[in-house]
Amino acid sequence: TDCGRFYDLIPTRHLLCIHCLRATNVKQVADIYWTVLDVRIWSLILLLPLIAINMIRNLKLLAPFSQGANIITFVGISIVMYYVFRDIPPMSTREYAGELRNFSLFFGTTLFALEAVGVIIALENNMQTPKSFGGYTGVLNKGMTVIVLLYVFVGFFGYIKYGPACLGSITLNLPSEEILAQSVNVIFAVAIFITYALQCYVPVEIIWSTYMKKKYEHSEHKLFYEYIMRICVVIVTFLLAVAIPRLGLFISLFGALCLSALGIAFPAIIEICVLWPDNLGKFNYVLWRDLLLILFGIVGLVVGTGTALMDIITSFQ
Repeated sequence: TDCGRFYDLIPTRHLLCIHCLRATNVKQVADIYWTVLDVRIWSLILLLPLIAINMIRNLKLLAPFSQGANIITFVGISIVMYYVFRDIPPMSTREYAGELRNFSLFFGTTLFALEAVGVIIALENNMQTPKSFGGYTGVLNKGMTVIVLLYVFVGFFGYIKYGPACLGSITLNLPSEEILAQSVNVIFAVAIFITYALQCYVPVEIIWSTYMKKKYEHSEHKLFYEYIMRICVVIVTFLLAVAIPRLGLFISLFGALCLSALGIAFPAIIEICVLWPDNLGKFNYVLWRDLLLILFGIVGLVVGTGTALMDIITSFQ
């Protein structure tokens, strides 16, 4: 439905806000080796290149960019882990458990990692052999296994290294006086930049096919209007990135608010509707599993959103 498509735009739009980290990374390097500029100015400087790369309309043409970004990202992670394991303190110096009130920040941030689900679905629809996507040994499970292991690996050892002093992006904890450490900021900025168009693919497709295609389908200037729409998407992303001063808290809010429903509860509800009443498995195990997921999503929605809002209000006081 139109409502569902619009709802799908909300977390996707917020995912694009993460690209303000690109400007932060560039600023951190430029402050040392060039000149000091406000991060919002860097966002403005990088706006035109983002508009240019978002003009790529073919998903197949974006695949090499994604592959290159993966390679660059692994190089960056390797450098980060070099600094993490260098003089790493013993595990006994860290608290084994955090405060309960911070659970919503963890919950929302973890759910935020599911933002790519929209892009994943789009990729499945454009695969030459979509059947290879699902299954226990399909493309999705293989890719997500690597991603989850990376999340756990970097998060666990990053916390042991920096503890409560760990910043919103671990790259910001790296020593500013070392060139190798600062090269990580450039590496991740490039990786984020070249995958920007891929992240924009889903919202662009939704906006164009749902709200604009029928109106301009027979127009002589159809391509022109599509490009204008793409430019507007980038500008909206830029404005959101500039307007959000405390990105980590807002990541938690949107993760709890949107993805508790979109990433957990809704898929379970849809599966029940599709399989009802004769295909729910032995002893209706699919039904019970999905009901638990729905309950988990509702609890995350209420508790996570409420706590995240209180944290945001407190941070602005």
